[in-house]
Amino acid sequence: MTTQELKILANNIRKDIVQATFKTGKSGAHIGGSLSCADILAVLYGNHMRVDCLNEEVRDRFIMSKGHAALAQYCVLKEMGVLTQDELDTFDQDGSEYVAHTRKNVSKGLEFSGGSLGLGMSFATGLALACKQKQYDNRVYVLLGDGECDEGLVWEALLFAAHQQLGNMTILLDYNHLQADGKIEDVVSLGNLKQKMEAFSDNVMVVDGHDVEAIDKALEVPATNHPKIIIAETIKGKGVSFIENKYNWHHGSLNEAKFNKAMAELNEHE
Repeated sequence: MTTQELKILANNIRKDIVQATFKTGKSGAHIGGSLSCADILAVLYGNHMRVDCLNEEVRDRFIMSKGHAALAQYCVLKEMGVLTQDELDTFDQDGSEYVAHTRKNVSKGLEFSGGSLGLGMSFATGLALACKQKQYDNRVYVLLGDGECDEGLVWEALLFAAHQQLGNMTILLDYNHLQADGKIEDVVSLGNLKQKMEAFSDNVMVVDGHDVEAIDKALEVPATNHPKIIIAETIKGKGVSFIENKYNWHHGSLNEAKFNKAMAELNEHE
C-alpha cells in the first residue's frame, strides 16, 4: 500500500472502532487504547502481514498481547476482508464470538485467546520458538502495551526471547504513556524504555506511532538473531479530540452527540 492508502486504512479502522463502541450502548468498549494503535495495525496488516489462514508454514502470526485493544484487531481484520461487517456489528453483544478480549479462531485471523495482560507476550515467544524449530518461513508479531509492561511476565518473556535468539519475532510496543489508572510515570515508571529494551536485543527502534511511513520503514529493517523491538510513541485516543490523552477514556461509551462529534472529526481526515 502507498502512504496515502495506509493513512486511509488507519482512519477507516478508527471509524470502525468508534462505530462499534457506539453500538455497544452504555456498556462501552476499550476505545482509547484501540484508537492509539490503529496506524500500527494499518501498516502491519496493509504492508507486512501474510494473513493466509490455511497455510501453516508461511502464515505470519499476530498476537494481541495488549488485550484491551481487541476491538482494533477486529476492525483491521474487517478492513482486510477477513471479518465481515455483520460479524463486526456483533462486537460485545450476547452470544458474539467477538468480545472485549480475543478468542482464538485461526480461520478468522485470531491466533490467541486474550485475557490477563502479559500472557500474550509469553505465548508469542513460545510460538516464535516453535516456528523457528520447525523452520517455518514466517514471522510472529506481538503488540504490547506500555501499561502491560507492569507485568513480570513481559520481562520473563523478553529474557526468554533473547536467550533463544528469536530473530523471527517482532515486538511492537504501543507507548501512549497512559494506562487505566493514570499516567505511566505516576503508576509505575518505565524509565528509559529504549535502554531497557536494548538489554534484550540489538534491533531496537523508536518511531512516531502515528507516522505510517516511519512504522513501515521500521518493519522493513532486516532481522537479526534477536527479536526486533519497535517502540511506537503514540497518543491514547488518537483522532478523537475529547478522548486524546485522557486516561479515563481507557474504557468508555459514546452517546449520540459524542459519536457524531467523533465521526465528524475522523471524516475531516479523509
